Amino acid sequence: MPGPRPYSARVLRPAATLSLTLFANQSATLVLAPILVEIARDFDVSTAAAGQLRSVSGAVAGMTALAAGPLAGRLGLRRMLLAGLGLLAAACGLSAAAPTFAVLAAAQALLGGALAILLAGAVAGAIAWIAPERRADALSVTFSGQALAWLVGMPVVGFVGSVSWRLTWVALPIAAALVAFVLVATLPAVPVQRTSLRADLGLLVRDRAIAGWAAGEVLCFSAWTGWLVYSGALLIESYGASLRTTGLLLGVVFLAYLPGSWLARRGLDRSPRRLLVMLALGAAVAAALIGSVRPGLWLTVALLSVFVFLNSGRTIVGSVVGLEVAPGRAVTAMGIRASATQLGYLVGSSLGGLALHLGGYPALGATFAGFYLLAVAAHVLLARAG
Repeated sequence: MPGPRPYSARVLRPAATLSLTLFANQSATLVLAPILVEIARDFDVSTAAAGQLRSVSGAVAGMTALAAGPLAGRLGLRRMLLAGLGLLAAACGLSAAAPTFAVLAAAQALLGGALAILLAGAVAGAIAWIAPERRADALSVTFSGQALAWLVGMPVVGFVGSVSWRLTWVALPIAAALVAFVLVATLPAVPVQRTSLRADLGLLVRDRAIAGWAAGEVLCFSAWTGWLVYSGALLIESYGASLRTTGLLLGVVFLAYLPGSWLARRGLDRSPRRLLVMLALGAAVAAALIGSVRPGLWLTVALLSVFVFLNSGRTIVGSVVGLEVAPGRAVTAMGIRASATQLGYLVGSSLGGLALHLGGYPALGATFAGFYLLAVAAHVLLARAG
């Protein structure tokens, strides 16, 4: 099979802009992971309770993402992304200044709206601004922004957070959002099919293939993002790692994202749906081992790296399958996917927090492994519907 084709300027420029948009988006998402324990101490709440901040943003984002299709049809894709970046900067500013835990939770609700808009818009933009035959290339470059956010952002958050967790919101997501805003403004306007929320929800309910794909995405993202929320606390509470060390190690872990997405891109020409099942099964095993096998910091970091590797590929393959089951409706499909991602944060943070409270990290890992196995069942039903 021939290798991936080289990137051209027509692919690289918009894909790099969208990658930076996802960099800003992911930066605002990951900030909580290494500073979760500090927030809990500052506001005198438990780590599990602090983890529910991600549930708040996830709930709002999950509802907002379903409206991404109608919003893009009304505003246009470029203006929707610009609005999302502005809202993200405002939410992060409020998070940095929050005097109480309740205000911080309100800021996370605003952040959830921004996350949904940016995730749906950026992934759909990879289809809108780039020729269909370069879809896999565009998605690979676009999603690399999420990996780079962890690679660059985690060490930054660890360093800045050692001074104050409040500064982390300014040093990373706000700065990235401002740069992305300038670059997105240079993209050309593109037509977007007008739709309605009622029609999009009807499509999700009536079409078994779309419903099966969406259910699998919600379950997988519940496990994937849930472990991301609690990974920093795992290293700190299990091994006594400092905030700086935790940030650095989580950045190192995300080195596995790039080869994972690259290999998945090469495998898309074969059977995306079968690959989706295989990656979910592998992630289930890794999720369980992370929580239950912890003889030392080195093994946990290695298992987290494997987990990231599998999920980076699963993210791209899941997006391609979503575009296959909803042809001609990229924004709607990616709105559903963004909703699945953010609902995953809601489910992963809330049920993960309950599992952590009741049974510690082994229960947390077993819960997330169960999510992946349920997702496999949904993917099998999707294959039959297809």
